[in-house]
Amino acid sequence: MNVKQFEYKPLAHFSYIIESEGEMAIIDPERNPNQYYEYAHELGATITAVIETHPHADFISSHLQIHNETGATIYNSEKLGATYPHQSFNSNKEIKVGNITLKAIDTPGHSPDSITIVAKENSKTYLFTGDTLFIGDVGRPDLREKSGNIKAKRKELAEMMYDTITHKFTDLPNEAIIYPAHGAGSLCGNNMSDAKSSTLGEERKENWAFQEQTKEEFINHLLNNQPFIPSYFSYNVAINKEGAEHLRKAFANIDFQMNANSTNLIVDVREEKTFKENHIKGSYNIQANSKNAKFETWLGAIVKPKESFDIIIEKPQDVDKILHRISKIGYEKQLQNIITLPNQKLTNLPYLDIEEFKNNLEKYTIVDIRNQSEINNGKIFADALEHPLNDLRATAKEIPTNKPIVVHCAGGYRSAAGSSIIKQLLPKATIYDLSDAVKKFQ
Repeated sequence: MNVKQFEYKPLAHFSYIIESEGEMAIIDPERNPNQYYEYAHELGATITAVIETHPHADFISSHLQIHNETGATIYNSEKLGATYPHQSFNSNKEIKVGNITLKAIDTPGHSPDSITIVAKENSKTYLFTGDTLFIGDVGRPDLREKSGNIKAKRKELAEMMYDTITHKFTDLPNEAIIYPAHGAGSLCGNNMSDAKSSTLGEERKENWAFQEQTKEEFINHLLNNQPFIPSYFSYNVAINKEGAEHLRKAFANIDFQMNANSTNLIVDVREEKTFKENHIKGSYNIQANSKNAKFETWLGAIVKPKESFDIIIEKPQDVDKILHRISKIGYEKQLQNIITLPNQKLTNLPYLDIEEFKNNLEKYTIVDIRNQSEINNGKIFADALEHPLNDLRATAKEIPTNKPIVVHCAGGYRSAAGSSIIKQLLPKATIYDLSDAVKKFQ
């Protein structure tokens, strides 16, 4: 059996190809299927199956496009209620890919329709656990209260997860290799390991979920202090249930304009320094200058599903790159234009005198825009006002403006977005971004 893991770091997403005897299955594919096609071509293999462990909330899957372009059969849980062509794949069913036998286990908990794929060839066992079992954690149970074919309450799903962990893996060997759909940094779980794979034996020893505890203790631990839920998550579940539009078609109606004016919500993806020196008044700085930046997560947390917006890029050759990043969460449907800025000066944000700020904290209103779970673990500035970035567009007008406002996060990336949002909503206030200087206060 040949197993290939693909990683998309900004969303901490893992997808997989398994291949045997020239036949290939793709598990939990991301939006752009080209990398899977290239690997199939490299091996001279035929893609015969594409498997969804559940309808994903944090990214758009290309399962329908793969089916239409390759003829591969889509397999998923019968509980999903998919509207695209597919075959149900649940407990006691199996399929063959070359010499590999694939069986499904119903493993609800993260969602009611989650399955785990057990792949066996000879004496080796591989578990593709989706968002059920992560390395060091299990999937969060609070993402399906408002979306999907089945709207389950978080406590009900937490109880399902307890039963899944307690009973569904008991007959599998310690040597079974675990390949999850996400790693550290994903919002689909909490406190995951940096490891990209593990064994069931290691998880039985190290993962909190497998340790001896009561059902009530398990549920309380699982429900406690989960990360925030970006507004695009339920939107992505709905798209994945129906199957996304083919990627090439999705870009067809998006215009590129040089030096154009905009009346839409504007997202400026340039680096913080460039944005501060010159930008369109009222635009939001959600940086996409780094391959690993969490651009997709914060675009989907700040901009609402179906809300029209324009994108400001640094140079024309950045168009394709940003289009593909936006499409990861299905937001290309609401993107109206991609724009480069005119040459003339527009507006800027002032830079903070760090030493003056450090010696006179009482002269500033400090705003902490970290996630609530981070704030709960301890403040950096005792008197800081709490306005998590994912809620900031709704709460920023509550911030007093009688003093200059200093915005901070944990490392500098989010405060660029936060300070630009506050400036747009409180245009008469003096706004500073503490940026990465926050590290001097930790």
